[in-house]
Amino acid sequence: MEKNIIAHSYKIGVDDRRKMNGHHSFLIFFTGLSGSGKSTLANALEEKLHKNGLRTYVLDGDNVRQGINSNLSFEPEDRSENLRRIGEVSKLFVDAGIIVLAAFIAPYKKDRDFIKKTVGETNYIEVFVNTSLEVCEQRDVKGLYAKARSGEIKNMTGVSAPYESPINPDVEVSNENSIQESVDIIYDTIKNQIRLKK
Repeated sequence: MEKNIIAHSYKIGVDDRRKMNGHHSFLIFFTGLSGSGKSTLANALEEKLHKNGLRTYVLDGDNVRQGINSNLSFEPEDRSENLRRIGEVSKLFVDAGIIVLAAFIAPYKKDRDFIKKTVGETNYIEVFVNTSLEVCEQRDVKGLYAKARSGEIKNMTGVSAPYESPINPDVEVSNENSIQESVDIIYDTIKNQIRLKK
């Protein structure tokens, strides 16, 4: 079957879309424990980018699992498939000329590396939201840690499943930074990558 699949070549490409939008397109990938603040930061950064006239879209773990990935569990194999799909969707958005902000736990390095390879190394900015497990448990906005501790939830990252921290992320923020400080730190990292060179 694969030998019968031939990619069609179109006249309008990513450079044309970027030129029309007036800015580069790339993926900003937020990774960290549940409750670390990934979605909050992605939302706040998108607001800043949007106000600056940039085309953006946020892919959020919980939101995506209600739709395109609703058939996946939290077993390791399904976690990887969840992120494989996110990598492919992100690639499409980047090709469309859009700045993508993705907020996912993404506990395994191999899955983050796959996404980086999929969208292209120069189109991938990794943001490690390095909030301690203790702080995440104190927040426990969704009540997941309490359920994991009681055994109600299996394969909970940080409790009964591992989280492989990024070794060399492009940006690292923590709970010691305010939301605004974190947004400023991330923006300072990406600002030179946003605008097209004249």
